[in-house]
Amino acid sequence: MEREIIFLKQVKKEIEEFPFNIRKEILDTLMLLKLGHRLSMPLDRNLSSILPSLHELRFKDQAGQYRVVYWIKTAEGIYIVHAFKKKTQKLPQKNIDLILKRIREIK
Repeated sequence: MEREIIFLKQVKKEIEEFPFNIRKEILDTLMLLKLGHRLSMPLDRNLSSILPSLHELRFKDQAGQYRVVYWIKTAEGIYIVHAFKKKTQKLPQKNIDLILKRIREIK
């Protein structure tokens, strides 16, 4: 079952700042999601404690760790709602707030 991948405009800009190799990994991983593959740790982390159907894709290279947060809205597809370079152990509250704000705008 193929699902539509929907990028928020802001997220495209966020991902453009990532290194080329990370951007390529992101696109390859999103293609797997589009084709209906179920991903798991360590690549995909479930963030349902924040919101049901919310997930974080995890990428790493010599320059650092990168995250892409997506939300599955069953009827419409998969929304890519945030991308950032990880700088702390926990997901910062400001990132959580931004993710939830963007999802509210989708709903």
